[in-house]
Amino acid sequence: MAKDKERTFFFTSQEQVNPEAAEAQNKNISPLSGLACDSFNRRPLAVMLSADTVTRPLSGLSEADMVFEMQVVQNSITRFMAVYVCNSPIEIGSIRSARHPFIALAMGIDAIYAHWGGSHFALDKLDAKIMDNIDALKNPFDAFFRKATIYAPHNGFSSMERLVNSASKLGYSLENKFEGYPHLENPKSKILNPKNTIIKIGYAYPWNVGWDYDAQNNSYLRMRGNKPEMDKNNSQQVRASVIVVMRAQSRELEGQYNDVDIEGSGDLEVYQNGEEIKGIWKKDKANPASKLYFLDFNGQEIKFVPGQIWVEIIEPRKDVSYN
Repeated sequence: MAKDKERTFFFTSQEQVNPEAAEAQNKNISPLSGLACDSFNRRPLAVMLSADTVTRPLSGLSEADMVFEMQVVQNSITRFMAVYVCNSPIEIGSIRSARHPFIALAMGIDAIYAHWGGSHFALDKLDAKIMDNIDALKNPFDAFFRKATIYAPHNGFSSMERLVNSASKLGYSLENKFEGYPHLENPKSKILNPKNTIIKIGYAYPWNVGWDYDAQNNSYLRMRGNKPEMDKNNSQQVRASVIVVMRAQSRELEGQYNDVDIEGSGDLEVYQNGEEIKGIWKKDKANPASKLYFLDFNGQEIKFVPGQIWVEIIEPRKDVSYN
């Protein structure tokens, strides 16, 4: 993992009140995306999604407020954790199993974690009730369903209506407690004198990712395996306002799992407004429920352009190009 290299940071405790987050609540905006919506105060729901090529296009990916992506097998396949606050997709899937590095990320935003079984590393934690979760193998209150037209294990789906109903009947709180991320008050709607830029994330093919900057809409269009990432629900290409590249060391476990150091600190690049911002990410190792911070070199939280945020977690030595 990258070291702090004698940089000084002023780490904000999760217990401290974030005035910008409090103001966001008054404006009825999502604590994750910074966009106004009726369900702004709904507790985040984090859903594990497949990156297997046979499951494309996924359902509901474009409607997430925030998405985390990382390799679940070294130098191989990635997996997504899509987090929903504002939108209520009519269908979410293909849903796949839990992996333990995602658990602390979900806990850090006080999300309810939805998944289809999991590795024994993940299930050991979840079965010990480390956090609120909805497991399709138990399928409480019919939260999940399988499609007969798709072969297993790629045919597992849900919807926001089903997940909220299940969470409510399980007695989970549905009120947001997460302080959120700060956002720019007057973001640019489009960029003058635009530059044609693309961000390439060096995951192994066919999971390699490109983000093509659309200056006219000040957003980034997602490519995976050199093909557009589409959403089956609306036939639209996935589009993000902010791309966060989070550098974290990983190691192989039992020849089939990936252990990723998503607690501690490491190097960071943020792409928004057609620009690159370098900094540091930070998450308290002693507290898995602690917030994941994205900081500039002065130790201040980076303010995001409102809209979907993608966090691409990749090893420090893997290539990420910005042209």
